Amino acid sequence: MAYEVTATRRRPKTFDELAGQDFVAATLKSSIETGRIAHAYLFSGPRGCGKTSAARILARSLNCEKGPTAAPCGVCSSCLEISRGASMDIIEIDGASNNGVNDVRQIKDEVLFPPNSGRYKVYIIDEVHMLSTPAFNALLKTIEEPPPYIIFIFATTELHKVPATIKSRCQQFNFRLIPLETIQGILKTTCGEMRIEAEDEALFWIAKESTGSLRDAYTIFDQVVSFSDGVIRAALIREKLGLVGLDTLNALAEACTAGDNSRAFSLIDGSLDAGVAVEQLVIDMAGYYRNLLLLKNGVNRESVLGYRPERFSALALNTLDSIHLERALSILLDLYRDIRYSVSPRFELETAVSKLCWLTQWVSPRELRAAIAGAQDALGIGREGPAGKGGVALPLAGPGRNQAPAETPLSPEGFEGNRTADHGSAFSEGFKRFMAARETSGEEPPPDDEDPFFGGEGRAGNAEVEAPPPPEEAAPGGGDELSRLRAALIAGLNSKWGLLASGLEKSLPWEWAGDKLIIPVRDSLGMDLLKKDAPLIRETLARIRGGPLSFDVVVGNTPPEAGPGERPALSPQAEMVCRMFRGTVVKNG
Repeated sequence: MAYEVTATRRRPKTFDELAGQDFVAATLKSSIETGRIAHAYLFSGPRGCGKTSAARILARSLNCEKGPTAAPCGVCSSCLEISRGASMDIIEIDGASNNGVNDVRQIKDEVLFPPNSGRYKVYIIDEVHMLSTPAFNALLKTIEEPPPYIIFIFATTELHKVPATIKSRCQQFNFRLIPLETIQGILKTTCGEMRIEAEDEALFWIAKESTGSLRDAYTIFDQVVSFSDGVIRAALIREKLGLVGLDTLNALAEACTAGDNSRAFSLIDGSLDAGVAVEQLVIDMAGYYRNLLLLKNGVNRESVLGYRPERFSALALNTLDSIHLERALSILLDLYRDIRYSVSPRFELETAVSKLCWLTQWVSPRELRAAIAGAQDALGIGREGPAGKGGVALPLAGPGRNQAPAETPLSPEGFEGNRTADHGSAFSEGFKRFMAARETSGEEPPPDDEDPFFGGEGRAGNAEVEAPPPPEEAAPGGGDELSRLRAALIAGLNSKWGLLASGLEKSLPWEWAGDKLIIPVRDSLGMDLLKKDAPLIRETLARIRGGPLSFDVVVGNTPPEAGPGERPALSPQAEMVCRMFRGTVVKNG
């Protein structure tokens, strides 16, 4: 008798033998027993999980001489013909090679003729998603109202490619991947029938490699049996198929965890010399670190890990935390994608192993952020605003690190706090503007002797700007109080409203008119600019003084000519040039 592969020899012949598809088997059995037989079925699911086998079982159940029955006898002429594939009433069509509209027209012509010997003529179309759009359209009317003796069974691995018009005319059954334990049990039963000895670890590996497909498991099983000489051992499988054992992976993980590059490279070299492919080694290493990550998060199921939890390296498991394991997985997955286009896959592998050797020293962005936050807390620096009185907000690394600092409420207490804070003296007006500009541009500040805001004969120089008096002492007074008020207002507006602050800075000396503040400007253009944003100025003044303050903007006279020995009045541009170049004004002529 000719050799028959295990997948064909052990193909299920009844619904009870259909492994891992309890819902499908129970529903089909119930519909047959109650006589609720549909004219079209759509079986979808992964490869090798029983779709075609279920279609043949359904056809056998409908045409069995003792049926329709949910348990076909398997000995009548109809059952035997269907099992051999010789029944003229069961037509199996490969949708991949018969996907044209002419093939469907042939089916439409054939359905007009009743079955030869059975009750039903069953069309089983495998990989139905491969049919062309015209072929699907030609099939619509036929599957919607077929003759009472016609049944269509469609099978597909890609349900999303089947048109909705076809789906709506069929009863749909979704086949699932078969559990690993179920496949392992079936393989163990198969070994008993074939009188083959097998280690549980070897059968477990075969079941794991099948990824839920029983047909794939049978295919791998036949390959392993061919070189096992009647005894299936895990060590022999690793040797013949070029796999990496768990002991090697444990040793490699321990070397990387300890930072022992020499031993790690030696283990890699030994595995490659033993015939293990680079791709297979990367896959096995990624699977190992994935298992460590699962163990770190409390997943201990042997069916998920592939091995008993106690077989994994305790050193690697206790030393590496979840963040490091995620980083290791990321390195290995990137490596698998990169080696396809690499000049040398081995070089890529060795580079990745070198990265794994300093994995324990890697700092994640989350840990770095936490360290910065801890340093700020230790220094009394707030992360989102002033840390109490006089606190300074420093931007953290992130998308908003180049944005201008948020406005901080101005108050006499705030200015006094800045003046007396432990981390330094109060900021002058020029320093505030300069720091805001530096945070926005990301540039380093120039030295003090080159800084136009601090150096030479600058307006502010290195002197502090006195804080405005508290609200109870804020009665209209002399020039010192006006100077403090002016400096505080310009500083408060400069961070977000630079143009308005510049207009106030260019204004003439302020003065009081009773309880009203008078802000004189040089021309009508400056007056329009300040009056346009009068509500914003009024609100800022109220925050500074702790209460409302009325003001008016007027066009004032230009300061009188300088007397003998006095410096003549200059335009703002000329004033800036003098400060930057340490110049002296000389009267021309």
